[in-house]
This record gives sequence, C-alpha cells and structure tokens, in this order.
Amino acid sequence: MHATSISRLVRINDHGESVWALLEDDQVYRLEGHPYSDGSPGARIGTLETVTLLPPVCPTKVLCVGRNYVAHAAEHGAEVPAEPLLFLKPPSSVIGPGEAIIVPALSQRVEHEAELAVVIGKRCRNVTAEEAWDYVLGITCSNDVTARDLQRKDGQWTRGKGFDTFCPVGPWIVTGLHEADIADLGVICRVNGEVRQQGRTSQMVFPANTLIAYAASVMTLEPGDIFLTGTPAGVGPLIPGDVVDVEIESVGILRNPVR
Repeated sequence: MHATSISRLVRINDHGESVWALLEDDQVYRLEGHPYSDGSPGARIGTLETVTLLPPVCPTKVLCVGRNYVAHAAEHGAEVPAEPLLFLKPPSSVIGPGEAIIVPALSQRVEHEAELAVVIGKRCRNVTAEEAWDYVLGITCSNDVTARDLQRKDGQWTRGKGFDTFCPVGPWIVTGLHEADIADLGVICRVNGEVRQQGRTSQMVFPANTLIAYAASVMTLEPGDIFLTGTPAGVGPLIPGDVVDVEIESVGILRNPVR
C-alpha cells in the first residue's frame, strides 16, 4: 500500500454533537476542514476507547450489487449476471459499529453478508471505469444484512434488504488508497468468533471501478454515498444474542450485536 497518504476518517458523538475526526494510532483529533476534501487534524478529542463511533457515512443512497462473487451466486443456485445486478438499501438502514442489528418479527431468516464498501468522495456522473477511482474517498467495512425469506418471497429485494439496522458500516473510512490497493483484500465474517465467510476482493466478478462507472451511467453519485461491492460465499443466519464481525484486510473490524 501507498502508506504515506493513508488516514482513517471517523464520525463520533462528541457531547451530543456529531463531528468528523481523524484517528491516528488510537488518538482522535477533530477534523479541521471538510471530510470530503483536504481535512487536517485539529484539537485532540480523546482516545478511541473514550469516544462513541457513529456510522462514518451519511449517504443519500446505499448502492449494492448482487451475485458479484461466483461462489456466492452458486450457493443460491443463481447465475452470475452478464452486467452488474444493482439494488438499493435505504439510508435509514445504516448503523454504526457497536449498534444492534434488530431481527424483525416479519422475518424467520435473517442472514449476514460481509462486504467491502467504497465511499464516494465527490459528485460522480457518466465517468469511465478508468476515471472512477478519482471519485472515491476511501473504503470501509459493511454488512448487507438480508431477510432471506422475504427476499425470496417478494421476487425483488427492497423489503428483504431494507429494514432499519440492516446496513452496519464502519468502523472508519480508510482514505488515500489507490485502486490497486483494494484489488486483493481479505473479506471475513465471524459470528460469535466462528469464521462463516472468507474471500478476497480479487474474486469479484466486477471490480469496484467498473461498478462505480456502471452506476454513474444511471444516477448521480453524491459525496458520502456508499457502494457495497458484493459478498463471498458462506452467508448464514443471525439470531438474537449473536455478535457478528466483518473484517476487511487493511481496514479493521466492524462488530455489531444482534437483538
């Protein structure tokens, strides 16, 4: 990785106020400037252990892609699409690290889907795949929580993917990366410490830059929008009392309890 320019951007609850900050080692510094431009560290707020992390994004939309790993498509008996299979999750589904995933009474089968998420850094429309990474702020961990029974019942995915708390994101955004830096990262999901999913971003059918360009040919992507890039094989059930971890290599671990 091109380590000299890499930083970790967080959003925290500071005495009831939502503020952007930079994380250096375990020290948290208020961000001077805008998170989507050239922000710099300001006054020290505290340590990572003394702050409450919020979702590191405030998206106008959450874009996702289905069946972007061959083995995941196969475990559902589905074909890999010829073009990216896009869908949306509502911004109201987004929660941060440590917040609880709520199992809805309407579903009997809620599942985890560990995914690398790409965060858009500037307005993006009608760009080529070669240009797409210029519009990226950074990457983070995400969990495309899915009510599988409702997804299959409905025939389209809005309800099964869209419940409140069904999009954990975090714990921070790693910025300053180059496109090559994310080409072969490990993606792991653990439930109660047991590995459920283990894949690599090199196994994606459509890489992130292709996904961004494809989506931007349809809609304007705004700063703070996030793109969940698909999940490896091994998705499985979550039940109340579980703790689910999504780990992305070179990012960190997103941990959420299940209620």
